[in-house]
Amino acid sequence: MAFLELDKAWFEVGEAAIARDVSLVPAPGRFLALIGPNGSGKTTVLRLLAGLLVPTRGAARLEGRDLRRWPRREVARRVAVVPQNTHLDFAFTVRDIVAMGRHAHLGRFQPEGARDRAVIEEAMRRADVWRLRERLVTELSGGERQRVFIARSLATEAPAILLDEPTASLDVAHALETYELCRALATEGKTIVMAVHDLNAAARYADQVAVMQAGQCVAQGCPADVLNAHLLAEVFGVEAEVFHSREGWSAFVFHRAGVAAR
Repeated sequence: MAFLELDKAWFEVGEAAIARDVSLVPAPGRFLALIGPNGSGKTTVLRLLAGLLVPTRGAARLEGRDLRRWPRREVARRVAVVPQNTHLDFAFTVRDIVAMGRHAHLGRFQPEGARDRAVIEEAMRRADVWRLRERLVTELSGGERQRVFIARSLATEAPAILLDEPTASLDVAHALETYELCRALATEGKTIVMAVHDLNAAARYADQVAVMQAGQCVAQGCPADVLNAHLLAEVFGVEAEVFHSREGWSAFVFHRAGVAAR
Protein backbone atom coordinates (compact mmCIF):
# COMPACT_ATOMS: atom_id res chain seq x y z
CA MET A 1 0.00 0.00 0.00
CA ALA A 2 1.39 3.39 -1.01
CA PHE A 3 1.82 6.03 1.70
CA LEU A 4 0.93 8.91 -0.67
CA GLU A 5 -0.62 8.49 -4.09
CA LEU A 6 -2.23 10.32 -6.95
CA ASP A 7 -4.25 7.95 -9.11
CA LYS A 8 -5.21 9.38 -12.51
CA ALA A 9 -5.93 12.68 -10.78
CA TRP A 10 -7.39 15.67 -12.59
CA PHE A 11 -7.94 19.16 -11.28
CA GLU A 12 -10.16 21.36 -13.40
CA VAL A 13 -11.34 24.94 -13.03
CA GLY A 14 -14.22 25.49 -15.37
CA GLU A 15 -13.10 24.13 -18.72
CA ALA A 16 -9.39 24.48 -17.90
CA ALA A 17 -7.52 21.36 -16.77
CA ILE A 18 -4.69 22.44 -14.44
CA ALA A 19 -3.67 18.83 -13.77
CA ARG A 20 -4.55 16.07 -16.20
CA ASP A 21 -4.53 12.34 -15.49
CA VAL A 22 -1.58 12.51 -13.08
CA SER A 23 -0.49 9.27 -11.43
CA LEU A 24 2.30 9.59 -8.88
CA VAL A 25 3.46 7.45 -5.96
CA PRO A 26 6.14 9.22 -3.88
CA ALA A 27 7.88 6.56 -1.80
CA PRO A 28 9.12 6.62 1.81
CA GLY A 29 12.88 7.02 1.92
CA ARG A 30 12.95 8.71 -1.48
CA PHE A 31 13.46 12.27 -2.69
CA LEU A 32 11.16 13.03 -5.63
CA ALA A 33 11.79 16.22 -7.60
CA LEU A 34 8.89 17.72 -9.55
CA ILE A 35 10.25 19.65 -12.50
CA GLY A 36 8.66 21.53 -15.37
CA PRO A 37 8.20 25.03 -16.80
CA ASN A 38 6.24 27.71 -14.99
CA GLY A 39 2.54 26.92 -15.11
CA SER A 40 3.08 23.23 -15.81
CA GLY A 41 1.13 22.08 -12.73
CA LYS A 42 3.85 21.42 -10.12
CA THR A 43 2.19 23.42 -7.34
CA THR A 44 -1.20 21.89 -8.13
CA VAL A 45 0.26 18.39 -7.81
CA LEU A 46 1.77 19.27 -4.42
CA ARG A 47 -1.55 20.67 -3.22
CA LEU A 48 -3.39 17.56 -4.39
CA LEU A 49 -0.91 15.35 -2.52
CA ALA A 50 -1.41 17.47 0.61
CA GLY A 51 -5.19 17.32 0.42
CA LEU A 52 -5.39 21.09 0.00
CA LEU A 53 -7.10 20.57 -3.37
CA VAL A 54 -9.59 17.82 -4.18
CA PRO A 55 -9.27 16.04 -7.54
CA THR A 56 -12.20 16.67 -9.85
CA ARG A 57 -11.54 13.21 -11.30
CA GLY A 58 -9.35 10.37 -10.09
CA ALA A 59 -8.13 10.12 -6.51
CA ALA A 60 -5.57 11.36 -3.98
CA ARG A 61 -4.85 8.88 -1.20
CA LEU A 62 -2.96 8.78 2.09
CA GLU A 63 -2.16 5.32 3.44
CA GLY A 64 -4.58 3.85 0.89
CA ARG A 65 -7.50 6.00 2.03
CA ASP A 66 -9.02 8.88 0.07
CA LEU A 67 -7.65 12.14 1.46
CA ARG A 68 -11.16 13.57 1.68
CA ARG A 69 -11.96 11.03 4.41
CA TRP A 70 -9.07 12.11 6.65
CA PRO A 71 -9.52 14.77 9.36
CA ARG A 72 -7.21 17.70 8.60
CA ARG A 73 -5.50 17.30 11.97
CA GLU A 74 -4.55 13.73 11.10
CA VAL A 75 -3.27 14.76 7.66
CA ALA A 76 -1.15 17.48 9.30
CA ARG A 77 0.54 14.86 11.46
CA ARG A 78 1.50 12.88 8.39
CA VAL A 79 2.10 15.45 5.64
CA ALA A 80 3.93 18.76 6.17
CA VAL A 81 3.89 21.50 3.53
CA VAL A 82 6.49 24.21 2.89
CA PRO A 83 4.73 26.80 0.68
CA GLN A 84 6.36 28.94 -1.96
CA ASN A 85 4.94 32.15 -0.50
CA THR A 86 6.08 32.67 3.09
CA HIS A 87 4.89 36.26 3.54
CA LEU A 88 3.48 36.97 7.00
CA ASP A 89 1.71 40.08 8.27
CA PHE A 90 1.88 39.23 11.97
CA ALA A 91 4.98 39.75 14.09
CA PHE A 92 5.55 36.24 15.43
CA THR A 93 9.01 35.24 16.56
CA VAL A 94 10.88 32.57 14.64
CA ARG A 95 10.38 30.17 17.52
CA ASP A 96 6.63 30.87 17.52
CA ILE A 97 6.40 29.92 13.85
CA VAL A 98 8.42 26.74 14.25
CA ALA A 99 6.39 25.77 17.33
CA MET A 100 3.23 25.90 15.19
CA GLY A 101 4.46 22.64 13.70
CA ARG A 102 3.56 20.96 17.01
CA HIS A 103 -0.08 22.10 17.02
CA ALA A 104 -1.37 18.89 15.43
CA HIS A 105 0.20 16.92 18.28
CA LEU A 106 -1.20 19.02 21.13
CA GLY A 107 -4.71 19.24 22.52
CA ARG A 108 -6.56 22.54 22.65
CA PHE A 109 -4.78 24.85 25.13
CA GLN A 110 -2.32 22.05 25.94
CA PRO A 111 1.10 23.52 26.78
CA GLU A 112 4.31 22.30 25.20
CA GLY A 113 6.03 19.47 27.00
CA ALA A 114 9.73 18.71 27.24
CA ARG A 115 9.61 16.56 24.09
CA ASP A 116 7.87 19.31 22.11
CA ARG A 117 10.54 21.80 23.15
CA ALA A 118 13.31 19.38 22.17
CA VAL A 119 11.74 18.75 18.75
CA ILE A 120 11.33 22.51 18.12
CA GLU A 121 14.96 23.20 19.03
CA GLU A 122 16.25 20.37 16.85
CA ALA A 123 14.13 21.58 13.91
CA MET A 124 15.56 25.10 14.22
CA ARG A 125 19.11 23.78 14.37
CA ARG A 126 18.69 21.52 11.34
CA ALA A 127 17.20 24.36 9.27
CA ASP A 128 19.92 26.77 10.47
CA VAL A 129 17.56 29.26 12.13
CA TRP A 130 18.49 28.65 15.79
CA ARG A 131 20.40 31.91 15.99
CA LEU A 132 17.27 33.72 14.69
CA ARG A 133 14.88 32.18 17.20
CA GLU A 134 14.04 35.45 19.02
CA ARG A 135 13.78 37.54 15.84
CA LEU A 136 10.43 38.60 14.41
CA VAL A 137 9.66 36.94 11.10
CA THR A 138 8.54 40.31 9.71
CA GLU A 139 12.18 41.46 10.06
CA LEU A 140 13.69 38.55 8.15
CA SER A 141 14.74 38.29 4.53
CA GLY A 142 12.76 36.07 2.18
CA GLY A 143 15.42 33.39 2.33
CA GLU A 144 15.50 33.42 6.12
CA ARG A 145 11.70 33.12 6.27
CA GLN A 146 11.86 30.17 3.91
CA ARG A 147 14.26 28.36 6.26
CA VAL A 148 11.90 29.10 9.17
CA PHE A 149 9.05 27.38 7.34
CA ILE A 150 11.31 24.42 6.58
CA ALA A 151 12.01 24.25 10.33
CA ARG A 152 8.27 24.34 11.02
CA SER A 153 7.78 21.36 8.69
CA LEU A 154 10.49 19.45 10.56
CA ALA A 155 8.81 20.22 13.89
CA THR A 156 5.68 18.38 12.75
CA GLU A 157 7.71 15.12 12.61
CA ALA A 158 5.50 14.24 9.63
CA PRO A 159 6.73 11.27 7.61
CA ALA A 160 6.15 13.22 4.35
CA ILE A 161 7.31 16.76 3.54
CA LEU A 162 6.12 18.58 0.41
CA LEU A 163 8.14 21.65 -0.59
CA ASP A 164 7.19 24.17 -3.28
CA GLU A 165 10.42 25.62 -4.71
CA PRO A 166 11.93 26.18 -1.25
CA THR A 167 15.29 27.41 -2.57
CA ALA A 168 13.93 30.21 -4.79
CA SER A 169 14.87 32.93 -2.25
CA LEU A 170 18.00 31.29 -0.87
CA ASP A 171 21.63 32.09 -1.58
CA VAL A 172 23.81 29.35 -3.05
CA ALA A 173 25.14 28.06 0.28
CA HIS A 174 21.72 27.82 1.93
CA ALA A 175 20.16 26.33 -1.21
CA LEU A 176 22.76 23.55 -1.12
CA GLU A 177 22.12 23.06 2.60
CA THR A 178 18.40 22.70 1.88
CA TYR A 179 18.96 20.08 -0.83
CA GLU A 180 21.39 18.22 1.42
CA LEU A 181 18.93 18.37 4.33
CA CYS A 182 16.16 16.94 2.15
CA ARG A 183 18.53 14.25 0.90
CA ALA A 184 19.38 13.37 4.52
CA LEU A 185 15.70 13.32 5.53
CA ALA A 186 14.93 10.91 2.69
CA THR A 187 17.81 8.70 3.80
CA GLU A 188 16.25 8.71 7.29
CA GLY A 189 13.03 7.33 5.78
CA LYS A 190 10.89 10.39 5.08
CA THR A 191 8.97 10.93 1.85
CA ILE A 192 10.29 14.12 0.24
CA VAL A 193 8.55 15.77 -2.72
CA MET A 194 9.98 19.06 -3.93
CA ALA A 195 9.03 21.31 -6.83
CA VAL A 196 12.40 22.30 -8.29
CA HIS A 197 13.50 24.78 -10.94
CA ASP A 198 17.20 23.89 -10.69
CA LEU A 199 17.61 20.86 -12.95
CA ASN A 200 21.22 20.40 -11.88
CA ALA A 201 20.07 20.12 -8.26
CA ALA A 202 17.37 17.63 -9.26
CA ALA A 203 19.94 15.52 -11.09
CA ARG A 204 22.34 15.62 -8.15
CA TYR A 205 20.09 15.16 -5.12
CA ALA A 206 16.84 13.48 -6.16
CA ASP A 207 16.24 9.72 -6.35
CA GLN A 208 13.42 10.25 -8.81
CA VAL A 209 12.09 13.03 -11.00
CA ALA A 210 8.61 13.60 -12.37
CA VAL A 211 8.41 15.94 -15.34
CA MET A 212 5.32 18.14 -15.67
CA GLN A 213 4.22 19.73 -18.94
CA ALA A 214 0.89 21.48 -19.49
CA GLY A 215 -0.66 19.75 -16.48
CA GLN A 216 0.48 16.26 -17.41
CA CYS A 217 3.25 14.11 -15.96
CA VAL A 218 5.10 13.26 -19.18
CA ALA A 219 8.03 11.33 -17.69
CA GLN A 220 9.02 9.68 -14.41
CA GLY A 221 12.09 7.80 -13.27
CA CYS A 222 15.60 8.21 -11.95
CA PRO A 223 17.32 11.43 -13.07
CA ALA A 224 19.94 9.65 -15.16
CA ASP A 225 17.24 7.97 -17.25
CA VAL A 226 14.80 10.87 -17.54
CA LEU A 227 16.92 14.03 -17.82
CA ASN A 228 18.27 13.79 -21.33
CA ALA A 229 18.84 16.36 -24.06
CA HIS A 230 15.78 15.27 -26.06
CA LEU A 231 13.35 15.61 -23.14
CA LEU A 232 14.80 18.93 -22.00
CA ALA A 233 14.44 20.32 -25.52
CA GLU A 234 10.86 19.09 -25.79
CA VAL A 235 9.66 20.28 -22.36
CA PHE A 236 11.77 23.39 -21.71
CA GLY A 237 12.65 24.47 -25.25
CA VAL A 238 16.39 24.54 -24.53
CA GLU A 239 19.46 22.78 -25.84
CA ALA A 240 21.49 21.03 -23.16
CA GLU A 241 25.08 19.91 -22.96
CA VAL A 242 25.60 17.17 -20.40
CA PHE A 243 28.76 16.92 -18.31
CA HIS A 244 29.72 14.66 -15.43
CA SER A 245 31.23 15.79 -12.15
CA ARG A 246 34.11 14.00 -10.50
CA GLU A 247 31.54 12.51 -8.09
CA GLY A 248 29.68 11.04 -11.09
CA TRP A 249 26.46 13.09 -11.14
CA SER A 250 25.26 14.80 -14.31
CA ALA A 251 25.42 18.55 -14.80
CA PHE A 252 23.84 20.58 -17.59
CA VAL A 253 24.78 23.71 -19.47
CA PHE A 254 21.77 25.19 -21.23
CA HIS A 255 21.41 27.25 -24.41
CA ARG A 256 18.29 28.72 -25.89
CA ALA A 257 17.11 26.48 -28.71
CA GLY A 258 18.62 27.57 -31.96
CA VAL A 259 21.01 30.05 -30.33
CA ALA A 260 24.66 29.10 -30.50
CA ALA A 261 26.76 29.46 -27.35
CA ARG A 262 29.43 32.14 -27.39
